[in-house]
Amino acid sequence: AKTGSGGSDGNMSSGGAASSLKTAGVAAGAHLTLEKNLPVASGIGGGSADAAAALKALMRLWKIEPDETSLAALAASLGADVPVCLAASSALMWGVGEKIARLPLPAFWLVLANPGIALSTPAVFRELAAPPLDMLPSDPPLPVFASLDRLVRWAADEGNDLEAPAIALAPAVGEVRDAIAATADCLLARMSGSGATCFGLYPTEAAAREAARALEAAHPGWWIAMGKAV
Repeated sequence: AKTGSGGSDGNMSSGGAASSLKTAGVAAGAHLTLEKNLPVASGIGGGSADAAAALKALMRLWKIEPDETSLAALAASLGADVPVCLAASSALMWGVGEKIARLPLPAFWLVLANPGIALSTPAVFRELAAPPLDMLPSDPPLPVFASLDRLVRWAADEGNDLEAPAIALAPAVGEVRDAIAATADCLLARMSGSGATCFGLYPTEAAAREAARALEAAHPGWWIAMGKAV
């Protein structure tokens, strides 16, 4: 996609990253080709990761190094999840996504599954119908995960407020979550972001690989992937 365009492919990386850098005074041009292998509107930050990668590629191509504050503002202007994707490490986010603290994690594996449904994030938030905040919440304490069990218990307690409204809009999300939870050695199953992708946590690569194999066999139409947390 041409960087000067608005992104005819519908992905924020194609035009947004370059437009933001041009706003910062860059006059150069470039062409970006995006090969997207993730489901669209799936709640796993694919578009945000693309935008962060485009920012990094263009800064390297154009040999520019914005200061940390300017770069953070550029990233946030592209989307709430772009700053954390630019950081490219496990992190705790709050605010609208602009506040980030690196969060070391114990070793574990994940399996992701999507039923082939695109869920609109604004639609899920409308279904949530949360009342306005009386005041901005204070910065949260940073958890320390001395073990995988501690991480699982913390994640189970935190939950995902968007899960119920997403399932109300697309009941298949609940089916995916429950199918993951039913696999052997799954420590926790949750919806990712605003859906429709769900994930499961596993203690070993072998357990995650077997879970992915079982899900693929039972649900050949689903998008399924696995990987190690970083």
